[in-house]
Amino acid sequence: MSSETSSQSPVPSQPGGESRKPRVAVVFGGRSSEHGISIVTAGAVLRAIDREKYDVLPIGITHDGRWVLTADEPDRMAIAGREVPTMGQLAESTDGGVVLPIDPSNREVVYAEPGSVPKALGEVDVVFPVLHGPYGEDGTLQGLLELSGTPYVGSGVLASAVGQDKEYMKRVFTSFGLPVGPYVVVRPREWESDPAGARRRIAEFAGEHGWPLFVKPARAGSSMGITKVDSFDGLDEAIEEAQRHDPKILVEALLRGREIECGVLEFEDGPRASLPAEIPPVSDHSFYDFEAKYIDSASGIVPAPLTVEETAEVQRLAVAAFEAAACEGLVRADFFLTEDGQFVINEINTMPGFTPISMYPRMWQESGVEYAELVDRLVQAALRRPTGLR
Repeated sequence: MSSETSSQSPVPSQPGGESRKPRVAVVFGGRSSEHGISIVTAGAVLRAIDREKYDVLPIGITHDGRWVLTADEPDRMAIAGREVPTMGQLAESTDGGVVLPIDPSNREVVYAEPGSVPKALGEVDVVFPVLHGPYGEDGTLQGLLELSGTPYVGSGVLASAVGQDKEYMKRVFTSFGLPVGPYVVVRPREWESDPAGARRRIAEFAGEHGWPLFVKPARAGSSMGITKVDSFDGLDEAIEEAQRHDPKILVEALLRGREIECGVLEFEDGPRASLPAEIPPVSDHSFYDFEAKYIDSASGIVPAPLTVEETAEVQRLAVAAFEAAACEGLVRADFFLTEDGQFVINEINTMPGFTPISMYPRMWQESGVEYAELVDRLVQAALRRPTGLR
């Protein structure tokens, strides 16, 4: 696969007719609880992107939603000890802000400080949004970029929204005949107006599927806010924890089996699946939670020890999920291989983690696509793809 090189990028022209390198704005941070992991992902992307081929503009988004200039220093964007970085450590100024254009005829980014003349930062040809979670991975940023006519890496508005909301993701997969596990949704209005009724529905669900249950935010990632509940006694506390991240809650039954992941990447001839990975049981953690993923560096097995037939089936299902949700660019699809030998899709991530230990780049590395080529392919796919209806 590494012998297939990416196609040449469309080379923009300056007013005088001279060609220039495409300019990539790497946008990261954001308002979600995955703010710190987004910064770590951005550091890895900035470290890998080919500076001879692209000009790069790092743009951070603070916890309160302000767009700021940051230093192009990826080494400062790593986990230190057990702490993830924050935008407060990286922003060049606490006063100024970056303004993206919303006029499709103008892609010039502007930096403005109170009382000062706005400073033009030049045109942006493509945005690489390495934002995880709400207000970035969920179609909101994608909608802004569509309005401005700016190409961007990854899925469009609909696929990003579907990929973020686990309830509607499962509904879409079910409608396409893909296997999903049992779940029940608790909406914020129900929990506010009739908590006893919500508890009763969950109790009935547990009576049918058994304990333990997993209580999780419907629209969050990186295992944020997830609690494994072994009895009815811990339910309210688990719901409170999940609602710190999202007022809508998903309660899922335990699926006994192996955790398998598979990457999907858009090539010139369509999406292809990587070799899959297996996430083995993690000691000292009751499940594959945030600390196991990012702090304690729990590592998956790549490639997963599956039969040829199992590998082909999970790859088929991963591409089918990519197509069902109308995804573009990339997806990581997460499955359970149940004890009876069936694959059940748990979720997809339309902007999976790109940290040095993240499974998505590791799976593609084992499949013959090195990290730098992976980043390049994603940028090239974005430059080829038009914005708007497609």
